[in-house]
Amino acid sequence: MDVGQAATEIYRSDGNLRFLILCDHASNHIPEHYHDLGVSRESLKTHIAYDIGAAEIARSLSDRLQCPAVLSCFSRLIIDPNRGQDDPTLVMKLSDGEIIPGNRNVDRFRDYDELEARLATFYRPYDQAISAAIDKALAAGDVPILLSVHSFTPSWKGQDRPWQGAILWDQDARLRNHMINYFEAKPDICFGDNEPYSGRLKNDCMNRHATSRGLAHGLIEIRQDIASSPELREKWIVYLSEIMQRAAMDEETKRIL
Repeated sequence: MDVGQAATEIYRSDGNLRFLILCDHASNHIPEHYHDLGVSRESLKTHIAYDIGAAEIARSLSDRLQCPAVLSCFSRLIIDPNRGQDDPTLVMKLSDGEIIPGNRNVDRFRDYDELEARLATFYRPYDQAISAAIDKALAAGDVPILLSVHSFTPSWKGQDRPWQGAILWDQDARLRNHMINYFEAKPDICFGDNEPYSGRLKNDCMNRHATSRGLAHGLIEIRQDIASSPELREKWIVYLSEIMQRAAMDEETKRIL
């Protein structure tokens, strides 16, 4: 593992450049001087602080595909790298009903200096690491397929979520089509298409790095009861590696749109 700036982990930097794995919400780490943003240690172990199991899936998938991965090393409560810089949820003041005291005034209208400090220390280095990994692949003659790994809660506001996994996407359906076709052949798996969220989020990480550059991509969501289980998530690592390898054989994914 190569660790660059404190905000970012670069895993397998010299791997197969045909693939690039991302994990925006890999960590629940909050630097000591932030005093946990006033949030309890128990809450920092939950989905409000990071995507449970996503980092383990991202690294294992990177190992299986022998490809690079870029993972965040900070909690989404500090700043969310999967949001645009003008998104009102870039720094969450309330998450799943829990107030985040340390974020109360952090926005463009009140404590702009703190917002800019978090952008400079966490958000932009993560963005720059992804851009550098893409540039490296293209310079080597490889057009990378990007896959961002996330996880979601089994229920939300009292409603169970039936999907075991889902693909989020926007304009480019190349990787999405491979995923849908793959899971249609597995009737025991409930697989979502832009569920339980939409992939059409302006200036999110995939929009900034894949849509804007014409690269085949997708965001995979895996339910957290699966993502947190070593045995269950291993099956999904196999599924995803098979899908990515199939997609890589598709000439369409080698095109920059």
